[in-house]
Amino acid sequence: MTSSTALSPETLPFPFDIRFKSSKPAVREALAGVRQALAPLELDMEELQTVELVLAEVLNNIVEHAYAEQEPAPDDLITLRGDHRGDGLHFRIIDRGEAMPDGKPPLGNAQPISPVIEDLPEGGFGWFLIRDLAKDVCYRRIGAENLLDLRLAIALNLQG
Repeated sequence: MTSSTALSPETLPFPFDIRFKSSKPAVREALAGVRQALAPLELDMEELQTVELVLAEVLNNIVEHAYAEQEPAPDDLITLRGDHRGDGLHFRIIDRGEAMPDGKPPLGNAQPISPVIEDLPEGGFGWFLIRDLAKDVCYRRIGAENLLDLRLAIALNLQG
C-alpha cells in the first residue's frame, strides 16, 4: 500500500475482538473474521497469509493442546483481539484452557527434515513459524486465563 492510499485512524475498524468456541470450525470462522477486519488495510497477499498462518498456528494449538484434557464450558470462549499501531499489527489471544508446560511457550526449534516423505514429521513446526514470523511474543498465565501477545511487523506504511 502506498502512502497516497493510507487510511486515517478514524476509518480503521480497530481495535477488534472476535470471540469463539474451542473448535477447528470455529477457528476457521474466526480467521475469516480477521480477514474481514483487516480488509480496510488492503494488505498484500503475503502479509495477509502471514497473519493467517501465525494466528492459525496459535489458535489451533489452543484447541489441540490447551483444551485437550478439558471440555470448555458453554460460555468459555477464546478471545482474539487485534489492533493496528505504528509498529504493526498487535494481537492478544486469551483462553481458559490448560497453562503451557513450564509456564512458557515452546522454543520452536527447527525440526530436522527427512528427504523420505514417509519420515516427515506431522507437526512440530508451529512454534518455530510463530517465533520466526512474529515479534514481541509474550505468554503469561493470569488466574485461570492464558494470555498470548504478539506483534506482526506488517502494515507499517499506514498512518496510525
